[in-house]
Amino acid sequence: MKVSFSIFIASLLLLTLNNCKQKHAEETKPNVILIMTDDQGYGDLACHGNPYVKTPTLDKLYEESVRFTDFHVDPCCAPTRSALMTGCYSSRAGVWHTIGGRSLLKEGMTTIADVFKENGYETAVFGKWHLGENYPFRPMDRGFKESIVHGGGGVGQSPDYWGNDYFDDSYKHNGKFEKYEGYCNTVWFSEALKYIQKNKEKPFFCYVATNLPHAPLRVGEKYIEPYKNDLSDRLASYYGMITKLDEDIATLLQGVQELGLEENTILIFMTDNGPCPWFGGIDMDFETGYPKEGYAAGMRGGKIWGYENAHRVPFFIRWPKGNIGGGKDIDALSAHIDVMPTLIDLCQLNKPEKLDYDGQSLAPLLNEDLQNWDERTLFVHNQRVQFPVKDKEYQVLTDKWRLVKREKDELYNIKKDPGQHNDIAAKHPDVVKKLYKKYEKWWDDTSVGFDKYSQIYIGSEHENPTCLYSHDSFSRQGKRVWVLHVDRDGEYEFKVNKWRQESGKRMVENKTGDKDLPLKTAWLKVGNIEREMEITPDMQSATFTVNLKAGTSCIQACLKYREKGKRTSANCVYVNYLGESDGEISENYIPANPDDVLRKNYEQKVIAFD
Repeated sequence: MKVSFSIFIASLLLLTLNNCKQKHAEETKPNVILIMTDDQGYGDLACHGNPYVKTPTLDKLYEESVRFTDFHVDPCCAPTRSALMTGCYSSRAGVWHTIGGRSLLKEGMTTIADVFKENGYETAVFGKWHLGENYPFRPMDRGFKESIVHGGGGVGQSPDYWGNDYFDDSYKHNGKFEKYEGYCNTVWFSEALKYIQKNKEKPFFCYVATNLPHAPLRVGEKYIEPYKNDLSDRLASYYGMITKLDEDIATLLQGVQELGLEENTILIFMTDNGPCPWFGGIDMDFETGYPKEGYAAGMRGGKIWGYENAHRVPFFIRWPKGNIGGGKDIDALSAHIDVMPTLIDLCQLNKPEKLDYDGQSLAPLLNEDLQNWDERTLFVHNQRVQFPVKDKEYQVLTDKWRLVKREKDELYNIKKDPGQHNDIAAKHPDVVKKLYKKYEKWWDDTSVGFDKYSQIYIGSEHENPTCLYSHDSFSRQGKRVWVLHVDRDGEYEFKVNKWRQESGKRMVENKTGDKDLPLKTAWLKVGNIEREMEITPDMQSATFTVNLKAGTSCIQACLKYREKGKRTSANCVYVNYLGESDGEISENYIPANPDDVLRKNYEQKVIAFD
C-alpha cells in the first residue's frame, strides 16, 4: 500500500512538472503580429524619404526594426495574400487575379494560420481577406479561429455588406455580418487589440490586413487638410489615409506595450504591392512609368504596371527578446513567400510533414549566419486573365539583374540602375537567355494547376445557405457562371437577385433607385436544367427549386430585358439546401463540366499591362 501511494505521489509530481513545463513553453513562445497595408508603396513612408506624408509611428518602428530593403511581393493584392498565407508562389496557390473566380485560395493548401493553430496558437485576422467569401475559402476555413473582415477586395465592393462606406459599417465576424461603430481602419486595429487583451496569456498569431490606403480614398477631413496646400485632392486624401493608418498602428502598439507583451512579440510591417497609378498613391506618366505627382523612392512603375515599384515593398521585423531589431538593413533578395518559413523557424513550430513551400527562411540572415544563405532567383508575374498565358508580362529577379518582359525583353542592372532607366538587354543577350530559361523552368513548375477551378461548396453543413457573389463568378455573354461543388444530393432553392437582400431593393430598380429597369425575366441554368421566370415590379428575387446530385457542376444566371437578346448580370444568387428530395432526382439531370461552359467558343482577350 505504501509502495502504491509512493507511485501515486511520484506520478502526480511528474504530471505537475510536465504541466509546468508546458505552461512555461507556452509563455515563452513568441506572439506574432503581422500588419499588411493595401496599395501603400515603398515610397509612402517618411522614413523612406517621402517629403509629404507624416508617419511618426512607422518611422519609429523603422528605427527599431531589421529592414529588408530588397523585399518583393506580387504586383496586386489577392495574389500577394495567397503567397503570404502559403509560402508558395501565388500561381501555385491558385490565385492570379483579384476577381472572376481566380482569387480563391486553392482548397487543401496549408496556410500559415493552420500551422500556428496546430502548434497551440490562437489565430485571428482583421480587415481584408480577399481569398474567398464562401466555404472552403473563408478565413475560418483556413486556420483562423477569429475573423472580422470586409467582403471582397475592398469596403463597398459587391461581396461587402450593402451600403458600407468606411464609417459605421457591417463586417463579417466569423462568417456572419455584424454592425461595428467607427472608421473601418480603427475597427480593425481596435478589435485586434481587444483580441490580444483577451488572449494575452496564450501565444497568438494576429494578422491585421487593413484596406487602407486602397481606393476609394475616404477618411476624415482632419487627416486630409494638412496636405491640401501642396498636393492634389487625390494625393491629399491618400496621404490622409496613411496618417490615419499610422495613428491606429500607434494605438495598437501602445496597447501591446501596456500589456507587457512587446518584448516577446514578433512584429512585422509590410505592404501588399506598389502604389496604384490610376486612383491611388502616384500620378504616373504612363509613357515612362515615372511619377508626375507622388513619391516613388526613385523607382519606376506602380501597382500592376510592371517594373520595381509594382512589387518592391517595405518589410520591417522587430522582436526584442529574439534580438531582432536595432535599425539594421539587410539587402538580400527576399519575398512574401519567405514569411511563412521564417516564422516557423523563429517560433520553433512543428512543420507539417507534407508541407512544401517556395520560400526560404530568413532566420539565417536575421541571426547573421550568412554562410547559410545562397544567391537566389525570384519571379514576379501579372496575369489578371482567366486562363494564364506564358510570356505575358513577368520579371525575373536576382541580386544584380531584373529581366522585365514588356513589349520586348528588357534588362536592368538593378545595383547600378535602381530607377530602371537604361535597358541593356542588347548588350547582354547571354544574361537575357539565362534568366529566360529560369523563367521557363519556373513556369513549367508552377503552371500545373492553371486548368483547375476552385469550387464553391453548396449544401455543406459548414455553410448553408450560401450567397454566390458576382465578384467570384466568370462572365459569359452577359451571364454569370459559378463553378460549384454540390455537397449532397437533395432539393436546392436558388434565389436570383439583382441586388443584395439586405438592400431591400426590387429587382427592377436601378442602383440609385430613381427609375425602374425594363427587365422581363430571370434565367437560371444548373447543369442541364434550365428555368426562367417573369419578373414582376415588386419582386426582390426570382426563386427556383431544383433537385441536384452531389458533385462538380456550374450554375449560370442572368436577367433578361424586354429588348430581345439584351441581358444584365445577376449580381448574387442565394442557394439553400432544403433537404432530401421528395421524389427521385431526375435521371435526366446532367451536371455541367466547367470546361464545356467556360472554354468552348471562348476567346480570351489578353490585354498587355492591364
